[in-house]
Amino acid sequence: MLLDPTFLAIQLLNGLQLASLLFLLSVGLSVVFGLMNFINLAHGTLYMLGAYIGLSLVRATDSFWLAFALAPLAVAAVGAVFHVVLLRRMQAASPMRQVLATFGLIFVGLDSVRYIWGDYSHALAAPELLAGSVQVLGQTYPTYRLFVIGLGIIVLLVLYFGLERTRLGAIVRAGVDDRETATAIGLNVERAFFLVFCFGCALAGLAGVVAGPVLSIFPGMDISILILALIVVVVGGPGSLKGAALGALLVGMVETFGQVIAPEYASVVLYALMALVLVLRPGGLIPVSKAHG
Repeated sequence: MLLDPTFLAIQLLNGLQLASLLFLLSVGLSVVFGLMNFINLAHGTLYMLGAYIGLSLVRATDSFWLAFALAPLAVAAVGAVFHVVLLRRMQAASPMRQVLATFGLIFVGLDSVRYIWGDYSHALAAPELLAGSVQVLGQTYPTYRLFVIGLGIIVLLVLYFGLERTRLGAIVRAGVDDRETATAIGLNVERAFFLVFCFGCALAGLAGVVAGPVLSIFPGMDISILILALIVVVVGGPGSLKGAALGALLVGMVETFGQVIAPEYASVVLYALMALVLVLRPGGLIPVSKAHG
């Protein structure tokens, strides 16, 4: 089975598709954790909220693309409120207080979703344009999954050039290197980090909408993928864009091939990978101090 080119190609694409979803979700979590020194366990709740808002928009407008565009904006607005009300006030708090506060928000989000949308699983159909399939070495493969892979690559390129070629990216990099000096010379680091945080929340909402046609939408869908996203951040390096991309790729491949080859040991291998990185490179594979973004 492992030597079958068709099997390897299909599983490789599945791994890339999962990696794209994990990147969309984990890059915002990595920014908050690495740049703002805030442990936001409620980031997965924004992912779940994006999925449910997207579901409601599709049902109301019968347009996946409208949900694709508007749901991330709605989640970004929720993230902005969260930043003003909680994150800004608790940024200097101890890590334990941050964990407890955001852990509580997970249950607030879970009960809110159950109250509004019910305690049921929902399916979100892929848009008609992407509902077909293509041939991969004689096997059919959903076109929509290829779209997810392409979306992850596009977002990665946009973020990379955004950090390297724009004034906002320059301010963010300066704030990471030396926040006090950047502030002293007149750079509004706080506003730059706020905008980046909101964009990260929007990407979490986008990941929720995009995941709808691949995974079912249900209360608690945030927990399992949040664990994977946290592993991505730890493996890649908190605050590092390249680290988030590399971590998502590694975790996506390990999880995909592990579930197919030896599902009973898949989680063991994944946690072993994280432990190995923590022992050998505590700052992650690509620490932000060595690679800006």
